[in-house]
Amino acid sequence: MKVHEGSLDGAGLRVAVVAGRFNEVVVRALVDGALDCLRRHGVADDDLELAWVPGAYELPVVVRRLAETGRFDAVVALGAVVRGETPHFDYVAGQAAEVGAIAAAGGVPVGFGVLTTETFAQAVDRAGGKLGNKGWDAALAAIETARLLADLK
Repeated sequence: MKVHEGSLDGAGLRVAVVAGRFNEVVVRALVDGALDCLRRHGVADDDLELAWVPGAYELPVVVRRLAETGRFDAVVALGAVVRGETPHFDYVAGQAAEVGAIAAAGGVPVGFGVLTTETFAQAVDRAGGKLGNKGWDAALAAIETARLLADLK
């Protein structure tokens, strides 16, 4: 039996990070975590690009544009959606999750680092707080998936 696994070596990979500015104090921490992960795993600064969008709702259109350029081996989508008192949360979180369909359709892996929490405190806990940094986790998943896809060619 042949087993395929992606490595965590980011050397030579070109990666775009797309971040939603809404809830920026949380998202900046996610961006910092993702960029730290990418750099520590060998992705060179010259191979990194960061695009800011207004919020998580706008992530899919920019992720799609970057993935379709052919310039990137992976994209990392970052944002924070905190539940409020209206159904707005459901629409924004659902739209942000569409980045998964973009990855599946286009073949460019998208690390999903969009927090969908009940409270702002829960978001802080997941953006470098006591529950780690989901930006780091999304970046690591993007590296591993990009390497796995390359291995499967």
